[in-house]
Amino acid sequence: MRQRSLIAITAALAAGALTLTACGSRDSGDKGSDSGKGGGTTVTIGVDAPLTGDLSALGLGIKNSVDLAVNTANKQNLVKGVTFKISAKDDQAQPSSGQQNASAFVSDSSVLGVVGPLNSSVAQSMQKVFDDAKLVEVSPANTNPALTQGTDWQKSKARPYKSYFRTATTDAIQGPFAAQYVFNKAKKTKVFVIDDKKTYGAGLAATFTSEFTKLGGKVVGTEHINPDTKDFSAVATKVKNSGAEVVYYGGEYPQAGPLSKQIKAAGANIPLIGGDGVYDPTFIKLAGDAATGDFATSVGAPVETLASAKEFVANYKAGGYKEDYAAYGGYSYDSAWSIIEAVKKVVDDNGGKLPSDARAKVTAALQNVSFDGVTGKVSFDEFGDATNKQLTVYSVTGGAWKAVESGTYNGG
Repeated sequence: MRQRSLIAITAALAAGALTLTACGSRDSGDKGSDSGKGGGTTVTIGVDAPLTGDLSALGLGIKNSVDLAVNTANKQNLVKGVTFKISAKDDQAQPSSGQQNASAFVSDSSVLGVVGPLNSSVAQSMQKVFDDAKLVEVSPANTNPALTQGTDWQKSKARPYKSYFRTATTDAIQGPFAAQYVFNKAKKTKVFVIDDKKTYGAGLAATFTSEFTKLGGKVVGTEHINPDTKDFSAVATKVKNSGAEVVYYGGEYPQAGPLSKQIKAAGANIPLIGGDGVYDPTFIKLAGDAATGDFATSVGAPVETLASAKEFVANYKAGGYKEDYAAYGGYSYDSAWSIIEAVKKVVDDNGGKLPSDARAKVTAALQNVSFDGVTGKVSFDEFGDATNKQLTVYSVTGGAWKAVESGTYNGG
């Protein structure tokens, strides 16, 4: 998750290269602009994300990027007879709000797909609601493996919901990828592991720990923090006394920034490393000078290295959106585009019209969607997971995140 100025979009589609020329609405609010040439039937793509609160930088980037995808499809008249629009709902990063939003989307018959949410814990509250209604959901940011492979995924993978997909890779890859970097490249052998007890953070910390110890590293301390507080002085003292050479934090930037700052203030001049939930410019603002030398992993490759992202970045800027597309912008565009492609397939297969069971057919069609997207090749495996497994390690240098290494996890 974060500045995610991360990732990018190409927009060469399976149906042919699509030039991104649309200018997204400057402040689309709850609905995207309907300026396309589609006419006829209106298809709504829902967006669920934290649009207010500490994680709104990520959520607004998700919403805006979906808006750009919708406006692009309309501008291109990609699905003849169909005009797309968005309906964005704020889950405030709370599972209860996410579940309410899911029910609202289900009750709107024009909604044929939903992009989101940001948080894995929110996704857990939404999956069954969508699946019961055969309404497809594509998350650009969820990374907990259990969402697609079941709670016993480490021993026996079983897909719990056929309507759930994601364009981001999972913590089963991200955590071990970070562990390999810390142990093999950064040469750190003693780690203090901290998490925020939430689905995302605890899961990421667990997969990191498993790989780190497998490599020969030692966990010299563990701690769980309350994400509602900003006073981590007691934890910082434990870190200092542990002899750790690095801190791994499973959680998000609102807590990671102050945590890093307080660890250094306690006298432990060691780097903090976290996952995509830490990778955002706000982390650096919160940690101040203490952020220098800290690390984060994030899904995909840095936007500046992807030719496929150039048009997305240019058109997002031209769209005049007030907020940055952030870490998940490219993935959000690709998530929306996968739904648009599925709708196109269903309409084409039904003589140019939506069938009465459009939701079920769109869900089925999405399983076989494949196109060249902003973030690279977009397609899904048998679990609904992204087939693109690339990750990047970033380090804070000169007050900004800089890419250190990109690659894929080599291991089990």
